[in-house]
Amino acid sequence: MELKKLDGINKNELSMVEVAHAILEAKNEVLDFNQLLVEIQEYMELSDEALEARMARFYTDLNIDGSFISLGDNRWGLRDWYPIDSIDEEIATSMEDEEVKKPRKKRKKVNAFGTEDDLIDYNDDDPEDEELLDDEDLDSDDLDDDMDVDLDDDDDDDEIDAYRSDLNELGADEDLEDEVSVEEDLIIIDDEDLDSDFDEEEEE
Repeated sequence: MELKKLDGINKNELSMVEVAHAILEAKNEVLDFNQLLVEIQEYMELSDEALEARMARFYTDLNIDGSFISLGDNRWGLRDWYPIDSIDEEIATSMEDEEVKKPRKKRKKVNAFGTEDDLIDYNDDDPEDEELLDDEDLDSDDLDDDMDVDLDDDDDDDEIDAYRSDLNELGADEDLEDEVSVEEDLIIIDDEDLDSDFDEEEEE
């Protein structure tokens, strides 16, 4: 690429910012930063290593130098091209173009007279639905646990009642044995024997 503005100047003595200004002036159009780098590399005959080594410094100079202006999306132009009022307009236009490029999510509309294909599928997975389901599962688990505890308590009560019944029966058997043993120890005395014993005591 030939730049008449830089004719007769040793390319080794030129800075990348000077070459960038000349390229934008010659093309008279906004260039992407990467495209601008390619143009500079070709003109200055820089190797990839040399370009990479000077790239960070060049980007800093672009932002510092007042003759350049960033128009969004890393696109660069010359400030002389734009009056002050048109700068904001150009940037706003660039932002609108960027928004247009973003795909928008399509929403289905419900039509009372439409076909089944037009209906909204409410069975689609939804994160909020999953959270609700998780909460319901948790509540049902808690309810099951409570029921298990109640059932266990009922089982315990049944066992206690059975144990008490066994104790009562055992106690009744012991009382019956005591009564039998007492009756066995008792001796039945006839009235005649009782009178004879009484007479013997008087004679003595």
